[in-house]
Amino acid sequence: MAEDYFKGKVALVTGASRGIGRGIAEALSLRGALVAANYYKSEKEMTLLVDSLHSRGCAVEAYRANVADGKEVEAMIDEIVRRHGRIDILINNAGLRRDALLCLMSDEEWEMVMDTNLKSIFYVTKWVLRVMIPQRTGKVINVSSLSAFKGLPGQTNYAASKGGAISFTRAAAHEVSRFGIQVNAVAPGLIGTDLLSDLDKETLVGLSRDIPLGRVGSITDVVNGVLFLASDRADYITGQTLLIDGGLGI
Repeated sequence: MAEDYFKGKVALVTGASRGIGRGIAEALSLRGALVAANYYKSEKEMTLLVDSLHSRGCAVEAYRANVADGKEVEAMIDEIVRRHGRIDILINNAGLRRDALLCLMSDEEWEMVMDTNLKSIFYVTKWVLRVMIPQRTGKVINVSSLSAFKGLPGQTNYAASKGGAISFTRAAAHEVSRFGIQVNAVAPGLIGTDLLSDLDKETLVGLSRDIPLGRVGSITDVVNGVLFLASDRADYITGQTLLIDGGLGI
C-alpha cells in the first residue's frame, strides 16, 4: 500500500501500547492516518510508541481509558470527536488471557477476560457507531482469535470471549450495513506476542509443527490482514472473520 493510503482518516486502536495493537497503530500512522492510540496501564510503552511515531512525522495521540468502563469510553470518544470531528476506522484490539482449568477458574478470572475482551467491544463500538452512522461510512475491525474455533484446555473464558466477538461482528454488520459501514474481524492463530511469553521455546517449536505453514505467525502477518479490511479494497466485505493462522484451523 502507498505510504499515504489512509491519509485524512482518523483511526482509533484500542490496546495499542503493545503487541498486535501497537503494530496496527504503527502501520496505520505510517500510512497517513491520524491514530488515536488507546491504552490503560502501559503508560511507559505508550509514551515510547508516541515518541517513536512523532519522530517519523506521524500523527498519533494517546488516550488513556479502561475500555471495559462505559463512561471512560464515552469520554474518550467525545474527546477524539471534539478534536478531529470524525472517526473513520475502529480497531477493537484490547484483550488479555487469564488461563485456568474450568473447574478451578475463579469468578474474577472469568469476568476480567469477558470484560476486557468482549464487553469492551460493546462499549467502544456502540459509541463509535454513533459517530460513524451520521458520516455514512466507517470500518470496524474486531480482533478475535483462532481460539474461538479451536478451543484449548484452560481457555474457556478466552474462547468464549473471542467467540462472542465473532458473533457480535456478524450481528453488528447486519445493523449498520445500510449506513455504509463494514464490520469484520480477524482471528489470529499462534502469533509471536507477549501473550505467548509464558510458553518455553520447546513448547513453541512443538506447536509450530502443527501449523501447516510451519511457523508461529508474526505481528506483521496480522497487521496486513487488518490493513486490508480497513481499506476501501474491502468495501464489499462485511460480517466476515479472516483467519490468520498459518492453516492451524484447517
